[in-house]
Amino acid sequence: MSITGTVAVEDRRRLLVDLLRSRGSIGLDSAAETLDVSPMTVRRDLDYLEKEGIARRVRGGAIYIDIEDFQQRQGRELAAKRRIAEKLMPLVPTRSAISMDASTTIFQFARMIESASELAIVTNGLTTFQAVKGRSGVRAYLTGGESEERNESLVGSLAVTAVSGFVFARSFMSTTCVDPDIGTSEPTTIEVEVKRAMADASKHVVLAADSSKLGTQSVVRALAISRIHVLATELDPHDGRLDPYRDLVELL
Repeated sequence: MSITGTVAVEDRRRLLVDLLRSRGSIGLDSAAETLDVSPMTVRRDLDYLEKEGIARRVRGGAIYIDIEDFQQRQGRELAAKRRIAEKLMPLVPTRSAISMDASTTIFQFARMIESASELAIVTNGLTTFQAVKGRSGVRAYLTGGESEERNESLVGSLAVTAVSGFVFARSFMSTTCVDPDIGTSEPTTIEVEVKRAMADASKHVVLAADSSKLGTQSVVRALAISRIHVLATELDPHDGRLDPYRDLVELL
């Protein structure tokens, strides 16, 4: 049964925003089927969300514009992020160098690192840097670059140059969307160049992504799935939702 009425319209649009946020993008037909309304109704709702600055219309649907700041995103899927962080801990070398991006998932991971022997950690995340600096046996490096307030990160050519000057045993990063065919993708270009630089400077790339990001696509391609060695989610590695990735990456 379709949802009708003024209040129902608000509820439907709220559900549509939730779908966009979890998937990164959505098609008219898919949204219409999920919400049990006509594609024309979804088209009007997406036009409204575009005017509100929440979505951007593309052919056949819309993409989500993530207007939440770092602190707001930090609270979303928090239990999943912490479970992922626990899985990542055995991958931290006691010596050598690693990189960490500015994502909220990797921030949770950074908070769990209490000590090391001779570990260098390079990050473009301001909050991640604060989490690891001063830890016993850890030398923390913060890249230079242009301040990006929403992600509390440093981006741009200076950040890329700083990252490119290292050789990492592992790079730990997250993403907005990950698809078995196109790899990772983001809603904007801002963080993509730094993520690519981290991957290029690393022998081993670990992607940390909660299950809501699986099978979703956004606008800007970041890393091909072939560039990722390990995919860590909160799911059991045998979960059927991971089947499309099973022959492509190591599952954690």
